Amino acid sequence: MGKSHQVGSIVLRGKRWYGYYRKDVIDPETEEVRSARIVVALGLKSEMTKPAAREALRKEIAKQTGQIPDGRILKDGSVTFEWFVRNRYFPLRQGDWRPETAREKKAQIEIDLIAKFGSQKIESIEKFELQTHLNHLARTYCQDRVKQARSYLKSIFDEAIEQEFLVKDPSRKLKIPKNLRPKDKQILTWEQLRAALAKATRRDRLILLLDMTDALRPSELFAIRWRSFDDVNTLDLTETVYRGKVRSYGKTPKSLGKMHLPDDLAAELMEWKLECKQASCENPFCQNTEHRKSSPDDPMFPNADGGFLDTSNYRSRVLKPLAESLDIPKLNFQVIRRTIATRAQSLGSVKDIQSHLRHSRADTTANEYMQELPESVQQMVGTVYAMLTATKTPQQIM
Repeated sequence: MGKSHQVGSIVLRGKRWYGYYRKDVIDPETEEVRSARIVVALGLKSEMTKPAAREALRKEIAKQTGQIPDGRILKDGSVTFEWFVRNRYFPLRQGDWRPETAREKKAQIEIDLIAKFGSQKIESIEKFELQTHLNHLARTYCQDRVKQARSYLKSIFDEAIEQEFLVKDPSRKLKIPKNLRPKDKQILTWEQLRAALAKATRRDRLILLLDMTDALRPSELFAIRWRSFDDVNTLDLTETVYRGKVRSYGKTPKSLGKMHLPDDLAAELMEWKLECKQASCENPFCQNTEHRKSSPDDPMFPNADGGFLDTSNYRSRVLKPLAESLDIPKLNFQVIRRTIATRAQSLGSVKDIQSHLRHSRADTTANEYMQELPESVQQMVGTVYAMLTATKTPQQIM
């Protein structure tokens, strides 16, 4: 985008000069780049000669595309925030983002940043404007979104300096507002988890039991095919599914691989496999084993059409009604993963839980997923006091 070395054309229509040029834009539906013809009102004939009209069009082209006729990038301060983000920032970051991640990040930058600063010249934007905008976002959105907006601003202006569009970084000393909305870090009790399993249907109980046991992400859980189950005690995660599209990669490098299954859970999955084989034949009393074969490529938990379950549909059709029937404030896959990480604190080390959740970094596990348990803290304080005042050695107490 923005690589045209054009000079455009001007015409006189009535009493006013108009200029025409072409500009590359992103189609909002296909997200593909296409060329669009742009018309600009330049001025009245009585106030502007033809050469002056050509010069006005040249300046407008340079302002909108960031280039002058000889192909050099215009760096005279007329480049807008929107132009720089679309033409110089997004193309560089595109290679680092997966398609679905790119859509989400670009959408957030569009809504939170371009909508506010898009028409402003990038070198005219000051720290005061950026900080007050962050303060405004903090009154509307959750803390993660505000922190991401700050991160994007710093990344964009850092790139502008790197490409010599700016000399000074206005985002360098931006602060995260203190009045951030508290982040929802709800966790459930073991009793609530067991109640959800008891209330769920046969299929949904297995889905939730597998998800709770191995702390799976929904993109991993719903992508499991029968070929991933070896009928013994392992589950081989080789792909994920997102909005119906199968992907050969996971969220982190550790997302995919072998998962351990307890004996009883493996046995239940084997029973489910036999039920699915029987259901694959139109005649429920059919004894022909050839008729009852299901493909190894079939999803372990198919939707009504035999395809992959959709996360948002499952959340609204199964998890939300289940939570309401049990009077649980919120039940979704994020809450389940956070609950398992927290409740497992007394069952293993942080590194063990990190491996269980398949996080790339232990601080993500410890800071974002594992929550404080008051009863655990109380027990620890009591143990510390006992060790300080006991006549026995610490080894004898423990």
